[in-house]
Amino acid sequence: MGVKIQTIKEIRLYLARELNGFYPESEINAISAIILRSVLNSSSLHNLALPETAVSPKQVRQIISICRELKKGKPLQYIMGYTNFYNCIIRLNNDTLIPRPETEELVDLIIKENREFSGSVLDIGTGSGCIAIALALNLPQSAVTGIDISDGALVKAGENAVLNKVKVSFIRADIFNINPGMFAGTDIIVSNPPYIRESEKKLMSRNVLDYEPDTALFVTDADPLVYYSAITRLASAILTPGGKIYFEINETMGKQIVLLLESAGYSNVRVIKDINGKDRIIKGIHND
Repeated sequence: MGVKIQTIKEIRLYLARELNGFYPESEINAISAIILRSVLNSSSLHNLALPETAVSPKQVRQIISICRELKKGKPLQYIMGYTNFYNCIIRLNNDTLIPRPETEELVDLIIKENREFSGSVLDIGTGSGCIAIALALNLPQSAVTGIDISDGALVKAGENAVLNKVKVSFIRADIFNINPGMFAGTDIIVSNPPYIRESEKKLMSRNVLDYEPDTALFVTDADPLVYYSAITRLASAILTPGGKIYFEINETMGKQIVLLLESAGYSNVRVIKDINGKDRIIKGIHND
């Protein structure tokens, strides 16, 4: 093997050395903590407090394999096969986008604004099911449905609901060819649709472009609001009076999406900034 690693401390030193130049130091520390927790099946506190704890040859081989994949640019979440999202464990595959912290902010807003909510929620473009599952877990009196066009994503979403012990209905549906009657009487719609323009690809890192599903990320420059327009049309047909719509958005498109919702008759439309001060969430209320 050519690498002598016998303790947790030596694992940290190995990862710091091997990943130097590939990731910032702070990110390497976070990556190391995740790998150690997962491979050793021990807490971060244990791993920090007892750095001389011995590790097995099998565990060392697994860590070296993970490190090699990281150096190729493969995201850690895909290597490990899961990520943590709003206190939920979300397993991933090649059909599912890696959930971002901004999406946790979207979920957090919905939960805080809808305490004791007991109506119906529709998550459009559910992917791994992370939004739907986190809402079902934290709004336990609600009835949550997630829709997606990807069969592979829906399979994984169903597995994630079982893993997190929540009830969510996952349905295959195409937002551009959908029967509104299936979802009549919805009280809350939430969506994190594709919103990155093709021209913005050049600004993105290779680990996103090479590994995450294009269909969950990108839209054409000619019609960047294509998903928002389709979802807004559906929402106007199925939302109850006073029903709410929540979008995650491209930070550059806030004004356009506000205009879209207002022109469709939504009130109290507002843009909410994320923790980095970027326009990231838009909320509106259905009046009819």
